[in-house]
Amino acid sequence: MVYAVGLMSGTSLDGIDSALVEITRYGSDTEVKLIDFMTIPLEEALLKEIEDAITLVSSNAQHLCSLNFKLGYAFADAVKQICSKNQFPLNKLDFIGSHGQTIYHQPEVEANFVQSTLQLGESAVIAYETNTKVVSNFRVMDMAAGGYGAPLVPHSELLLYRSKTKTRLLQNIGGIGNVTIVPKNATIDDLVAFDTGPGNMIIDEICKRYFNVPFDASGELAAKGNVNERLLERCMSIPYILAPIPKTTGRELFGTQFVDEILVEFSDVSPIDFITTMTMFTAKSIAENYKKFILPNHPIDEVIVGGGGSHNKTLLHMLQELLGEHSKVLVQEDIGFSSDAKEAIAFAILANETLNGLPSNVPGATKANRLVILGNITPKPY
Repeated sequence: MVYAVGLMSGTSLDGIDSALVEITRYGSDTEVKLIDFMTIPLEEALLKEIEDAITLVSSNAQHLCSLNFKLGYAFADAVKQICSKNQFPLNKLDFIGSHGQTIYHQPEVEANFVQSTLQLGESAVIAYETNTKVVSNFRVMDMAAGGYGAPLVPHSELLLYRSKTKTRLLQNIGGIGNVTIVPKNATIDDLVAFDTGPGNMIIDEICKRYFNVPFDASGELAAKGNVNERLLERCMSIPYILAPIPKTTGRELFGTQFVDEILVEFSDVSPIDFITTMTMFTAKSIAENYKKFILPNHPIDEVIVGGGGSHNKTLLHMLQELLGEHSKVLVQEDIGFSSDAKEAIAFAILANETLNGLPSNVPGATKANRLVILGNITPKPY
């Protein structure tokens, strides 16, 4: 039995997720108990630096160099906070699994740019500040093996959610939407996972610009508007939505530049109808991917939604309506898990696999050439 903290800061930039967990064994025998979970909001100045870093025109080498260490201190502070809250001594922690903050992700070769990815949050800073072993930089080994470096959560989903009687879809709705198909009695060779398209990213951006709120709490705004079919059709025509799988996307496609473009192109659409339509865009992009890539091969018994989108009741209702009564849409809490903590827990599990010498990528999800052990290990410094 080991104690660990899993850290995650996603594309939605809504804070650092920190999960304090107890893990028993590893591999197919893994058992995880969530002790506590926290989301620590990013300080406004640090958030601005991240936003500048992910924008190509405003970033530079000195900026990235400094931000890497600043994020390291922020992640270390998140570990300290959750341990302090639970009166859990830092010296009892066995390790930390840190995803880091994605700054840029290049899943495909483009002109002179090779497949590559960059997550910041210096592991040496986290290790020194907490005097704890750190596993970080999980995505790069999968990319070295020819994969997309994403999604990485499917391995943990197989360990935690496999059912003998049901085919389950684990749908995360963070900044981006991604799904893992776990057929009944699945092995790692049966897993398929991919990014379905936008999650909350577009919705959040419009909330900030027009309603001065960071997100649409419970989908209250989306419930008030109407879907603009012309705008929805334009969004659903984006080639990525029904591109072949496996596939991965991010802020590079559905970030602020995309929002800028559609707001100009559809300037006649009211802000409230924009929110409603973009919520439907997220739901429909998920449902159409299911219909094209999953239903021809598997019945869908349960769709289990996690991430920030699991709190958006309007989005969940739209998804259920699109899928029909034969596929039940649930949230993590319906089966005894935590929607918010899911990805932070996943990186604690992946770190545990790495420290036990086990591979944890899923080639059927990332298109990697083979199974590989993920992550860089930074030892306990003193």
